[in-house]
Amino acid sequence: MGKFTFRLPDIGEGIAEAEIVTWHVKVGDRIEEDGKIADVMTDKATVEMESPVSGVVLEVAGAEGDMIAIGSPLVVIETDGEGEADEPAPAAKAEAAPVAAAVQAPVVEASLVPPPPPAPAPAPVVEQPAAHAAKVLASPAVRARAANLGIDLAQVKPAEDGRIRHSDLDAFLAYNAAGGFRAAGAKRADQQVKVIGLRRRISENMAASKRNIPHFSYVEECDATALEEMRAQLNLARGNRPKLTLLPLLITALCRALPDFPMLNARFDDEAGVVTRFGSVHLGMATQTDGGLMVPVIRDAQDMNLWQLAAEIARLAEAARNGTAKSEELSGSTITLTSLGPLGGVAHTPVINRPEVAIIGPNRIIERPMFVPDGMGGERIEKRKLMNLSISCDHRVVDGWDAASFVQAIKRLIESPVLLLAD
Repeated sequence: MGKFTFRLPDIGEGIAEAEIVTWHVKVGDRIEEDGKIADVMTDKATVEMESPVSGVVLEVAGAEGDMIAIGSPLVVIETDGEGEADEPAPAAKAEAAPVAAAVQAPVVEASLVPPPPPAPAPAPVVEQPAAHAAKVLASPAVRARAANLGIDLAQVKPAEDGRIRHSDLDAFLAYNAAGGFRAAGAKRADQQVKVIGLRRRISENMAASKRNIPHFSYVEECDATALEEMRAQLNLARGNRPKLTLLPLLITALCRALPDFPMLNARFDDEAGVVTRFGSVHLGMATQTDGGLMVPVIRDAQDMNLWQLAAEIARLAEAARNGTAKSEELSGSTITLTSLGPLGGVAHTPVINRPEVAIIGPNRIIERPMFVPDGMGGERIEKRKLMNLSISCDHRVVDGWDAASFVQAIKRLIESPVLLLAD
């Protein structure tokens, strides 16, 4: 028998360390050549480490969430052959699977302290039956049901002959439904969840954004009735093209308005003190996935029509959710749009996707009565579809007047949607 030390190889991205996201082995496991050892995460991708040898795992380096330096031991394996090796075999494979990350700027990470050992489970509490419950006349089945429901039989009034029956329990339940005799819910054990991988990167980026960027928000109400009518008509004639949601229309409006407000389609390098205003709209699209929030990027959104935008939105969202999005599809956005769809609420204050300077989000469409011109110089009340637009901006770069004017320009396009289709 011999020992083989597998050291974390240089993954080729110029990084100094990587985070252990998932262990596929533990001490004592047997691993075959090319078997999975662990997934490690860099700033841009999750990389799968495979064993160059067969044997039994003797040591592993750290826990999930720990940082490990390039070149340091990852695992020690007892091999079937003789001798001892201390270098990663040249045939070791690192197969990268792109991971969606909400961050675009590199983040310096610190090692995590291992979680504290779990607290001992509390001793079970044995409830003592009330002494007077034994004096109540009831069958064993009724007593068992009452105990199950947490009902003190002494509080139940029997309907006849002093014996409590199931019908008496039913009456007690109906009468005391609002009396609070039953607990609102079951007690659950506390749970500690280690913040690692993508979740930690999201946490760090959001904290850096709020810590470094003086946010301000602005909300405006838009009448989306005509926009929704036009969307319905376009979908009726779509043929085999993808169905239009509200997002392609909003992105088109955003791309039409941005040329007059270049300070919003920008990124701010606060260390260098330089703002870069972009001529193309590389639109970040906040997407919720099982792993957390990701921001795939629609490149050159200004060059796409409604149907092309609909197809690209669907493609990128699916790639983000199933983990097949490429690194270049997850970075380089110049402005971000965030939408919660039917959960969009009345208004929200989104956090800027640093180093961008603005993020905009539509809210839920709500039907409400509204005064509209009646065509005879007066007004009438009509049911309309209203939607709020929320925007957050970096006040170091964007003034309140600019943000409000930009949203007003989008509002005009939403309320006169034929302009979205005009040359």
